[in-house]
Amino acid sequence: MKTKKRVILITDGDESARTAVEFVAKEVGGRCITSSWGNPSHLTGEQLVKLIKKTPHDPVLVMFDDCGFTEEGPGEQAMRYVATHADLNVIGAIAVASKTHDTEWTRVDVSIDRNGHLTEYGVDKYGLPDIELGRINGDTVYNLNELSIPFIVGIGDIGKMSGKDEVGKGAPITRKAVELILERSEKL
Repeated sequence: MKTKKRVILITDGDESARTAVEFVAKEVGGRCITSSWGNPSHLTGEQLVKLIKKTPHDPVLVMFDDCGFTEEGPGEQAMRYVATHADLNVIGAIAVASKTHDTEWTRVDVSIDRNGHLTEYGVDKYGLPDIELGRINGDTVYNLNELSIPFIVGIGDIGKMSGKDEVGKGAPITRKAVELILERSEKL
């Protein structure tokens, strides 16, 4: 019996996110679907599933980005397809905060601030704790609440957060989010 690939969904796909996610994927022994980056996402869910299945590595980190598209944009459409695909095991998502044109938000199980502290509050794009308990605002989070994702971690803007998540520093916030999802998935 073939084991399903463990997949982590990431709601950011700009250049900084790509660099940080590629780095972290290698650090945890996984693989980033590099061609999933883009602002907005340019690959369909079907194309992403094929790429996920091809990689020999596990876990697989996949980026989705709507570039501020209101409601369900191309990144979220692709994310829905991947998240509901029967051949994959989506173990979690990293919900990335952003300043949005229209307010889109999602619930999060926990957030990580830019100093690496876990918080029950959401965080903003700079990784600073927000005033909302258990939720963040972002531009590619519209449908996360509708998907059966077992664990969602909120963080600020990947690879940035006022320099606290730069790849030169080991992308520590992104790495902590990925490690938290992996740790949690082993307990389910």
